[in-house]
Amino acid sequence: MLLKELLKNIDVIKTDGNADIEIRGVTYDSRKALPGYLFVCIDGFATDGHLFAQQAVDNGATALVVEKDISVIGDATIVKVPNTREALAAISAEWFGHPSKNMTLIGITGTKGKTTTTYMVRSILEKAGNTVGLIGTVANCIGNEKIPARRTTPESYDLQEMFEKMRDKGADTVVMEVSSQGLKLHRVSSCDFDIGVFTNFSKDHIGGFEHPDMEDYFNSKRKLFQLCKKGIVNIDSPQGEIIVKEAKCEIYTFGIEKEADVKAKNIITHSNSVEFECITPWFTEKIKVSVPGLFSVYNALAAISVCGLLGVPPQAVKDGLINVQIPGRAEIVPTPGKPYTVMIDYAHTPDSLENILSTVKGFVKGRLISVFGCGGDRDKTKRPVMGEISGRIADFTIITSDNPRTEVPSAILADIEAGIKRTNGKYTVIEDRTEAIRYAMNYAQKDDIIVLAGKGHETYQIFKDKTIHYDEREIVANILREG
Repeated sequence: MLLKELLKNIDVIKTDGNADIEIRGVTYDSRKALPGYLFVCIDGFATDGHLFAQQAVDNGATALVVEKDISVIGDATIVKVPNTREALAAISAEWFGHPSKNMTLIGITGTKGKTTTTYMVRSILEKAGNTVGLIGTVANCIGNEKIPARRTTPESYDLQEMFEKMRDKGADTVVMEVSSQGLKLHRVSSCDFDIGVFTNFSKDHIGGFEHPDMEDYFNSKRKLFQLCKKGIVNIDSPQGEIIVKEAKCEIYTFGIEKEADVKAKNIITHSNSVEFECITPWFTEKIKVSVPGLFSVYNALAAISVCGLLGVPPQAVKDGLINVQIPGRAEIVPTPGKPYTVMIDYAHTPDSLENILSTVKGFVKGRLISVFGCGGDRDKTKRPVMGEISGRIADFTIITSDNPRTEVPSAILADIEAGIKRTNGKYTVIEDRTEAIRYAMNYAQKDDIIVLAGKGHETYQIFKDKTIHYDEREIVANILREG
């Protein structure tokens, strides 16, 4: 493909060199540049691609896309643009033939519920006979093939490449999580979204390499509704009301408390499911979801709204929701022969921790034992809040390590402990997560439920100097084998 063809949808400031050259490949990693390649210099969290422009040329790259003035030794066309991330998205879509235009593309954003909602949508659509690709936090799925996810929303080139693979494997629909970073950094800028979904909004992803404040965080989320043809919004969320007022696309709402296009009534929560009456513009049905809790109702309403817009029959909706399985979300870990239950959940924000603990507290026959920590290099203000939540709801809390990253684990635990001390909750502090889980399992009695919060689907633990394999399902199994 000619360079000028790749650039046709891009605002180019200037071009130094020949735009009629043939491009043999596109990359944003200088190490992957080969003869005839186009190298796009993006400014990342760890380093700046402009610093590696010469390396890319030395490796054979014949064209560079930049947003900063650079000079290189060698014969390479240099194209300057206002934003190389936005350019990379447009170039990648062009390179792969705009695959998202050949499929129904559903994007789901929000602080919580993105993963669960994507799995619900996929489950329903597969019951309806669709071939569905899934992109998100847990994994990227193409048919029966699963590709581990490095980030919630892949870089734009990787995303477009994945779309192409899904299209070639016969996918007619793709449902994906759209993170605030994915929107802010233009990873989805050239995606052709048919439906965008807003689940909810609460404090998360503030500080570090993420968002400087809540305004920036929300402004990133709302960008999805500039990219989609139809929007689906949680009207019970105050931020949802803002999106509804300013959206240029056709909007449908869902909720429990306020009037909405898709609404849940007569909610009944069980230990392993939740039931409700669902009223929609397309049907009214009694729905049962295989994940307990009020938050599951909201996620189900979002999924029902998507599938209603797509014309999915009510029976497929019901079958999809009763059979859906979401890794690391209220997931019961086998404990054969033990009188207690172990549940793992990805809850890592105040709202999500309160949701899962309150849900379990509502049906536990014995005691609720909470085991959780907070991630390092993330918003420190939520740590005491989460400590207070666990102290208030759980019968016993074990404060432990999560992903400390570059922070000292004991300092993170002290922040959490400051919050739990504001309650009358019983607790202990055990820094080593495996030891914390072992303590909880030895402490647990008949009918108790242990909630291991924070890791969920994750199979690793991140420290300052290393990342180790860490799967809580395996940890629990190993402790059981120890006797």
